[in-house]
Amino acid sequence: MKQYIVRHLAVVALSGAALWAPAAQAQDGARIGFVNTDRMLREATPAKAAQTKLEQEFSRREKEIDDAGLALKTASERFEREAPTLSESQRQTRQRQLVDQDREFQRKRREFQEDLNARKQEELQQVLDRANRVVRQVADAEKYDVILQEAVYVNPRLDITDKVIKALNNGAK
Repeated sequence: MKQYIVRHLAVVALSGAALWAPAAQAQDGARIGFVNTDRMLREATPAKAAQTKLEQEFSRREKEIDDAGLALKTASERFEREAPTLSESQRQTRQRQLVDQDREFQRKRREFQEDLNARKQEELQQVLDRANRVVRQVADAEKYDVILQEAVYVNPRLDITDKVIKALNNGAK
């Protein structure tokens, strides 16, 4: 029985080695690179330009919503101060007005957030499409076999993020 187990373990070990051998050979000649997408989206000129464009496009609406929030807060605080001196009907009327004002504020804020998120996605997709083209160009020019964008660990010598950012920045000029 012991001999069977030892022989079986030897066969399993040899089979495992045979399976790993082709992968090791392919890895020896393969060029692998890694692009840190988050860093690229923070540092590349096109990504920064998209962020600036969004800020300019939405700054007026954001200020209007902030102002509406402050007005609602002020009205609510004023109501709290004046409520003891108001008649029951005045208090109910003011409460309804505050509820309506709050509902309108929440609606505008939700619409703003939805519009902003949709535009962010559009801009992000444009930057990512452009970045993917640049990654392919770098891969072709430098004969990479694989370029990864997500990994648990990457040896810094495989990181080509700087090359991609530089190429993106040069294309942006």
